[in-house]
Amino acid sequence: MTADRPPLDRFASGASRSGASRSGASTLIVLPTYNEAESIRGVLARIRVAVPEADVLIVDDASPDGTGRIADELAADDPGVRVLHRPGKNGLGSAYLAGFARAAREGYRFVVEIDADGSHDPAELPSMIALADAESADLVIGSRWVPGGAIVNWPGVRRAISRGGNRYARGMLRSRIQDLTAGFRVYRTAALTGLDGSVVSSHGYCFQVELAWRIERRGGRVLEHPIAFVERATGRSKMHAGIVGEALWRVTAWGVALRLGRGPLPSA
Repeated sequence: MTADRPPLDRFASGASRSGASRSGASTLIVLPTYNEAESIRGVLARIRVAVPEADVLIVDDASPDGTGRIADELAADDPGVRVLHRPGKNGLGSAYLAGFARAAREGYRFVVEIDADGSHDPAELPSMIALADAESADLVIGSRWVPGGAIVNWPGVRRAISRGGNRYARGMLRSRIQDLTAGFRVYRTAALTGLDGSVVSSHGYCFQVELAWRIERRGGRVLEHPIAFVERATGRSKMHAGIVGEALWRVTAWGVALRLGRGPLPSA
């Protein structure tokens, strides 16, 4: 990281420097949920098979379909699984930030983002975590848009929107990251120092763009690992026009601020 890296703050207070958490695990997997009752059991089972040594934190935003209750049942049967219940739907970004803060406080070395709908294959996690460790990476992105990456069962229009959106974001933000919008990630917990809710301004899917870009802009080492992204088989996608509009507006504003010389980490 660069020399002007923000000092340790409340986001990282209490973090262990030993590389392992209080539970002994080095990795915390954060699994945000909202109406994922149909998929949560299967996704968690696949995670536990792929990385049984990791801990899992399910962050449920008062899902009306009973996902939180199911999560509590799963946690009762597995000491490596915990549930954070939030009082309402507060956005994907804030759910992940809550999980990141827990990872920092409890001393995990790595923290993982993964969707609860089955789109991300947990079998990729051992390779992604090993890559972060071996290459001293601050962020490893499970990427659809690097050689070897793929998207399964997406219509052509959605594929074009994703690829075009990534190209636009890369150009506006002067980024080298091929898949800025990807939501399957492994972070080195220390690399998230200073990136709490007082700095990160996005709460929807644009959160992924903002966090990767902020880490890249302040000198973090970002690597991309090819994955196959599979369209969810159950439930409904939470993507809508408002989310796309927010991302377009924020990326444009950040790009303009960057060109006006308002600093490497402008806030929206």
